Amino acid sequence: MQNNPPTYWPQGTVYGALLNFKKEWNLRAPQMNDAPHKGAPKAPVLFIKTANTFTASGHKIAIPANVPEVDVGANLAWVFGPDARVVSCVLVNDVSIPHESYYRPPVKFKCVDGFLGVGAMAKPIAEVQTDAMVLSVKVNGQTVQSVNYAETVRASHMLLADISEFMTFQAGDVLLLGSDCLPDGKRPRAKAGDVVEISALGFESLVNHFVGATA
Repeated sequence: MQNNPPTYWPQGTVYGALLNFKKEWNLRAPQMNDAPHKGAPKAPVLFIKTANTFTASGHKIAIPANVPEVDVGANLAWVFGPDARVVSCVLVNDVSIPHESYYRPPVKFKCVDGFLGVGAMAKPIAEVQTDAMVLSVKVNGQTVQSVNYAETVRASHMLLADISEFMTFQAGDVLLLGSDCLPDGKRPRAKAGDVVEISALGFESLVNHFVGATA
């Protein structure tokens, strides 16, 4: 496990987009007309990852003692520069305690200390074809998921346009473009002792070792 200082580190607010993959949208669609919302979301569903969640690649992520396993959320993320322009991309792991809420993800399940693995390398946006990117997720060296950004509900430019209708990104802000689910609607899981690796062509792999809270 590496412990070198990262060359990239979030400098602003980190936002994440939910329900941005067709597979998960289609699986959730039958529930979308239920109370209290009684309809599919018309705008992107967002959440925030707070600064206490940031964990560099090569470092350990502690799982709370009362949690048997956590969700792995492989994401490609955009980093913003001046004038709300996207300047680079980075790999991240949106770790969460498994939960059912998908419209309003509870902060206590998403913003646990250390629950955002951050890739050490940010790649200039000009070198990345966002909507053609494929992320590979491995747990203990075994591939458990492939995340294909050609399969999103909103392509990256449309996601940004729709979010920009109600908020403005600041220099240093980060937008997670979404993590896909498995065919059963769940995400890959990790438990204490597992090593999770997220990789993509042209990026340095994001690797985190999950440990128990007292380790």
